[in-house]
Amino acid sequence: MKRFRRDSLLWVGAGYLVLLALVALFAPTLRYGYLNQAAMPLLHASGAHWMGTDELGRDVFERIAYGARISLEVGLSVQAISLFFGVLVGSLGEFAPKWIGMPLMRLTDGMFAFPDILLAILLIGVIGMGKTPVIVALSITAWPSVARLVKTQIASLRDREFVVASRAMGASVFAVVTKHILPQLWGILLAVSMVDLAGTILAESTLSFLGVGVQAPEPSWGSMIDHARAELQSEPMQIVWPCLVLSLTIFALNFVGEGLRAAVDPKSG
Repeated sequence: MKRFRRDSLLWVGAGYLVLLALVALFAPTLRYGYLNQAAMPLLHASGAHWMGTDELGRDVFERIAYGARISLEVGLSVQAISLFFGVLVGSLGEFAPKWIGMPLMRLTDGMFAFPDILLAILLIGVIGMGKTPVIVALSITAWPSVARLVKTQIASLRDREFVVASRAMGASVFAVVTKHILPQLWGILLAVSMVDLAGTILAESTLSFLGVGVQAPEPSWGSMIDHARAELQSEPMQIVWPCLVLSLTIFALNFVGEGLRAAVDPKSG
């Protein structure tokens, strides 16, 4: 708790993320709608349009708010899927028979040979474009790092006294993992997931910027940045707003992730 209280960056990041979640949840339902023309094209920021309007007269703030909803939906879905498969594969790699564990861990190691974005683009090219294919592609690239982390952490815990005592009392491997080992890992997994969430949101924006991610008419921060490039010389604020929100989100997630890691790691601080 002392670490939490004195980590101002963690609280700033957490406050920003709460605000972003509220904006993503409520703002797209207000006023104009992210698809509708709200006013004349390319208006500057004002009381009526807090971030101005885009080249089609749509409210930029509401499109960024809906883009936040998409980014959080994709990011949280990818993290949930990668945690499930990462914990499963990491646990099997440590406790399963070698004929199961060794191939799984070799597959995990092999996944690290492929650059994440290039592999995601390849997978999207095979299964198609859109929000769901982006979630599937990024999940496939995200679980190996979680599996490697879980296996390493389990290896450091499996010979601890409480684990040995539990197995000596006849507890099954499943019970040992779920009741004794995994509760010890949720803190570090949560901290790592916050940092990984930042990477996932950045990857989704990158794919949308390249035109292979979330497709129109749904606004993604990456696609908004791509479209704003056409007006870069005459209306630079069109590209500043999505870049600013994306950057602040990445910083906030990293601040929270590092703060949580420092709090749950007894060797830090």
